[in-house]
Amino acid sequence: MPRSHRAGYRLTGDDTAATMLRRDWERLLGRAAPGAASSDFLQRDIAYHQQVGQHGGLSAATRGRLAALACADPAAAQKPTNATPRIKPGSTLLREWHGRTYTVLVLEAGFEMAGKHFSSLTEIAFHITGTNWSGPRFFGLLRRRATVQPRCVSGNIISA
Repeated sequence: MPRSHRAGYRLTGDDTAATMLRRDWERLLGRAAPGAASSDFLQRDIAYHQQVGQHGGLSAATRGRLAALACADPAAAQKPTNATPRIKPGSTLLREWHGRTYTVLVLEAGFEMAGKHFSSLTEIAFHITGTNWSGPRFFGLLRRRATVQPRCVSGNIISA
């Protein structure tokens, strides 16, 4: 009767769990598994890559932050990844939506549109569209970020 391994592999004959894990790792990643890799590492890495395949990987912002941390670049590691620009009170924002122009006044504490007070741009974007929007994105305050470039410190290059 075949033995079972905790990863769910059915072991028969000369096959070992490690051999099967190495085969799966090579099939999934297209290269041989590292020689010193433990079965536990291979199992976790296979699971991670399967999740990436089904649900997507890390965002560009997260990859960039991890690269900065790995390079020990304190300035880059502390920089917010998605900082909303600060708008000075008294500024006016204009947005055209379905043929109508909306004017928003920036206040010390919140925003005003058509004589009504709002606590956030997101609240205003919802009021205008009826759907959930990022307020700063709706009003054009956030630009689409460029692809995160590899960062390096002291010659150590980490691809993001």
